[in-house]
Amino acid sequence: MERLSIFDIYKVGVGPSSSHTLGPWKAAKQFASDIADQTVDKIEIHLYGSLSKTGVGHATDLAVQLGLEGHQPETIATSKIKDYIERIKSEAYIQVNGKSILFIPSEHIIFHPHALEQHPNTLTFKAYTMGKLLLESTYYSVGGGFIVKEGEDDSQAKNIVLPYPIDKGEELLAHTTATGESIAEIVYRNELHFQSGDEVKRKIQLIFDTMLECVYLGCTSEGTLPGGLNVKRRAKALSNELLEDTNHQSLEEWMFLVKRSPQTFNRINKWVSCFALAVNEQNADLGRVVTSPTNGAAGVIPAVLLYHQFFCENKGLYDVQRFLLSSGEIGCLFKKGATISAAVGGCQAEIGVSSAMAAGGLTQVLGGSPEQVLMAAEIAMEHHLGLTCDPIGGLVQIPCIERNAMGAMKAITASNLALSSNPKDAKVQFDVVVKTMWDTAQEMNAKYKETSEGGLAFNLPVIFPDC
Repeated sequence: MERLSIFDIYKVGVGPSSSHTLGPWKAAKQFASDIADQTVDKIEIHLYGSLSKTGVGHATDLAVQLGLEGHQPETIATSKIKDYIERIKSEAYIQVNGKSILFIPSEHIIFHPHALEQHPNTLTFKAYTMGKLLLESTYYSVGGGFIVKEGEDDSQAKNIVLPYPIDKGEELLAHTTATGESIAEIVYRNELHFQSGDEVKRKIQLIFDTMLECVYLGCTSEGTLPGGLNVKRRAKALSNELLEDTNHQSLEEWMFLVKRSPQTFNRINKWVSCFALAVNEQNADLGRVVTSPTNGAAGVIPAVLLYHQFFCENKGLYDVQRFLLSSGEIGCLFKKGATISAAVGGCQAEIGVSSAMAAGGLTQVLGGSPEQVLMAAEIAMEHHLGLTCDPIGGLVQIPCIERNAMGAMKAITASNLALSSNPKDAKVQFDVVVKTMWDTAQEMNAKYKETSEGGLAFNLPVIFPDC
């Protein structure tokens, strides 16, 4: 199987969706690079299946324009995104490789509601000159910001030799048993074959800083989210309530106040929900988030990680590293053995996987054994099996934002259960739940796979008449 780094799972990007925003963005950048030496006077983008049905709500149309213009999702000034898009629309030109090309989004981005056989998230780019087709490239956005180009050979990625190859949970446990090391230590040794130890630590610091900044921005921003549902932000009001409206002027001041606030069960519960809501409100507003493993599920990991950093005894960045190493590997195992794409597997593939990752990461830093880490991940996923993806109006808002809070709380509960249990007594093993999730994904009705044609999206049209 493909050899994955945890930084394939944890990526910095822009909301609201990893498969519908980040993936198409990356595909557009790659296509622009492929036509850099060509004389092009027209570009068409064809969106199919889920990318078409929920593409506008997921900002797919915006993402492909930003990608063609060469913007980086990791570094773009998110406050300027609307200005960039408005300029393209008003001028009817797009800047590709420094050249102005006639581009009318309403005409040159074509939405095809039918899905192609290869994948439900498919997009095709076509470049023309003088009416002649120069290049046509098709990409599949397979979840978590991963893209696959039609006909592309990825054998090199599969052939990377790691000291501890891991395709299943049982193999991971075999490595920990043979070496006596923790899951985090095994994963770290593998990561050293992708980059240096200093680079691993630098990337983990970046991931954590991005998560923390996203939570803070969400807890200090108010208003109504874009898209037409008129969903009001709640994280700021909840944060203010828990801090009893104490003033703060910076992230550091806010963190100090949170840690100093009363730590009853109910208040900690509210803080975990607040952290998760904050991230996904930012995500819904084209903010910068970390795919964990996707944008739609980006709030679960930060919420659980900050729960540990703010309210549990911990070793600071050292525990952040162990949390992300172990949880990232769990995400890799789900991608290899099942899917992390809601368009393929429903929301069990996003919130379910993120909850399993968070449960495993938390169990690692709370002193759990490797067997308890995977037991926690199994418990969290077991209770997300069959979860559908039915975003109202194709927007990553209802029920997505609240689901992150629920996934975070389930992760903490799963960790507590695993830490209080003997894994030898468990009836369901981690690999079994991965297979079960994949079986469920394959049998799930397509209308519950990010199409907005079933579930809440179908039964609440009065809230959003055009969905």
